[in-house]
Amino acid sequence: MDTGSASGPGGLPPPAGLPAQAAILQKRFQQLLDTTAPYTIPRWTFTGVSLVLYCLRVFIAQGWYIVTYALGIYLLNLFLAFLTPKFDPASDDLLDNSSGSPGADEGPSLLPTKGNDEFRPFIRRLPEMKFWVSATRAIWISLFCAFFRAFDVPVFWPILLMYFIILFTITMRRQIRHMIKHKYVPWNLGKKRYGGKSDSK
Repeated sequence: MDTGSASGPGGLPPPAGLPAQAAILQKRFQQLLDTTAPYTIPRWTFTGVSLVLYCLRVFIAQGWYIVTYALGIYLLNLFLAFLTPKFDPASDDLLDNSSGSPGADEGPSLLPTKGNDEFRPFIRRLPEMKFWVSATRAIWISLFCAFFRAFDVPVFWPILLMYFIILFTITMRRQIRHMIKHKYVPWNLGKKRYGGKSDSK
């Protein structure tokens, strides 16, 4: 009789270890995120309310300015990655003119550069769903930190605020110049839509 069988009592498989449990939880969490993907406005409303709660906590308690600064820098980086195209048109042009062979990240170039070029859609470096997940997670981690005095490092907050405003202005000016130079818009509000029946008359 084999005593080293893999089945537990009653013929059931033995309980899974910690890595397997973590994989199951990760899979269920991803399924939950997938179900919320179509609801863009409710998702961002939840994130906005979370950010307001965090700001109220910081304003009422008068602390955790270094956590707020770190959160602002992180959200700014996420926003810039959201606005930036995945395939930089400048590097694509250099690649096409020099070697003629695509690199490791094969994919469509951004937008047509000539009048007879085919239209190619805008592909973000950071998709909207990942942007939302990362931003919401960062806000809730910051809100969690705002309840522990160990994270309340004493700083002179006007300097941090002024430095963040300067950094935001410089980075957004650079991003807008990049958008104007390569003639792309990172959102599709106000773009033309072509109908079928009315155009055929």
